[in-house]
Amino acid sequence: MLTDTQKLYVQNIAAKAATSDHCWPKMAAAEAALESGFGTSQLARFDNNIFGMKQHKHPIFGTVNLPTKEFLHGEWEVVQASWIIYPDLPSCFNDRMKTLDLLKNTYPNYAHALMAIDQFTYVRDVSATWSTDPNRADKVIEIYHEVFG
Repeated sequence: MLTDTQKLYVQNIAAKAATSDHCWPKMAAAEAALESGFGTSQLARFDNNIFGMKQHKHPIFGTVNLPTKEFLHGEWEVVQASWIIYPDLPSCFNDRMKTLDLLKNTYPNYAHALMAIDQFTYVRDVSATWSTDPNRADKVIEIYHEVFG
């Protein structure tokens, strides 16, 4: 069950996602809430990185190195990773969409997500590759339903 503060965070983030032309802004807000601990993660608070975007091969924005948990070989492991520092939240939303588009030929799930007929199909497709958490899509959908019905 989400707190009123968490619900408000998701609603506010959805409004920002809508201004960045995200294909499913409310679902993107639910994703961002899960990935950022409802805006409380270090990446969200200091680096405007609400999706846990790792640094690109050819960086456009700055980099911060931090530990993360990855679900590898059937268990959670702590590993070091390089993350993107965004100047603002719209840059993060825009880069997320660009990343999905750029990688759609490498990861067919991203191509399917970008062509999804609804937000639930989108998040299931994108989550199949985006995260190592096998339950990511279900968690995001649960947040979505609690906030948006």
